[in-house]
Order: sequence, then structure tokens, then C-alpha cells
Amino acid sequence: MISTSDFRKGLKVEYKGEPCEIVDFQHVKMGRGGAIVRTKLKSLKTGAILEETFRSGEKLEKPGLEEKSMQYLYSQDDLYFFMDMETFEQIPLTSVQLGDSKNFLKENMTVKVLYHREAPISVDIPTFVELVVVKTDPAGFRGDTASGGGKPAILETGAVVKVPFHINEGDMIKVDTRTSEYIERVK
Repeated sequence: MISTSDFRKGLKVEYKGEPCEIVDFQHVKMGRGGAIVRTKLKSLKTGAILEETFRSGEKLEKPGLEEKSMQYLYSQDDLYFFMDMETFEQIPLTSVQLGDSKNFLKENMTVKVLYHREAPISVDIPTFVELVVVKTDPAGFRGDTASGGGKPAILETGAVVKVPFHINEGDMIKVDTRTSEYIERVK
């Protein structure tokens, strides 16, 4: 059991039979009554955000989550196929289950697939990925400085990221998958 005093961002709990992640929380001390905890919970199955209030000291259950290391194989229509590295079993996940992670999936990439009660619910991709820029405006025009601005670039996975002006087509760049931001050029 997890008490409200143990709440922190990123903690996974089970609420109303569904696995959720705490996105934000705030302890509030009422004038006369006891303290309460206002939380924002993100459903790991649907991605929906729930705002809930708990009494201080209330307990929630730990979700029965399991992580498996899997390899991304390919996508077809709205399905993305992953292979278990130990059993070679293939499972499909929908774009809804993947969320924004699908923008950074490269074939043969190893990811962690999150299971709840034997059913796959989401994918945890690496924090940083290295991708090739397929299309961007050419460098060398006015405003092309090291410190100012940026331009959009389309990456090999189809994701669009804002990059500095000195980045050209064919360059390999490192991207933060949490924020979809350019980090650095890879040599």
C-alpha cells in the first residue's frame, strides 16, 4: 500500500482498478479539518488525466506492473509491432498506447514495454535517441548565428524538431524524447 505521504511525481499507483502515474500533487492544510492531497493522475491505459482529492493518510494500492525488454520491429496501419527478446513472441500496440513515443521509434530499437495484468499497456523509450535529419532548410542565410533561433527539421522517423541553423540534411542529432527538443549534433 502507498500512503499519501509517499506521493511524488512519477509514482505509479492503482486507482479504481486502473494503473495510474502521479503527474502532480499538492498537500493542502485546511483551516479546521485535516489535510488533503490534491493530485493529477494520468491513466497508463488511456492517457487521460484525472484530478482527484485524497484525505491525508489515505492509502492506494501498488499496481501489478511488469516491464519487459522488447525490440521494435515495424509499423503497419495503426499498429506497431514489438518482439520479446527472450521468447521471440510478437505483440502489436496501437498509436494511442504509444502516445508521443511513436515519433521516435526506429526499427530494431530496444524499448521497455509495460504490462498490467499480462496485457501490454505502454512503451518506455530511451530518454535520448540519435536520429538523422532527412529534411530541413539549408544553412547560411541571414540570422544564421550560434545563439539565435532555430528552424524545423524532419527526422528519419517523421518527427519534427526545432534545430539550430547550422544543422543540415544528413546530420545525426541527439533528441530528448520527453520534450522533443534538440540536444546536440552527433559526430
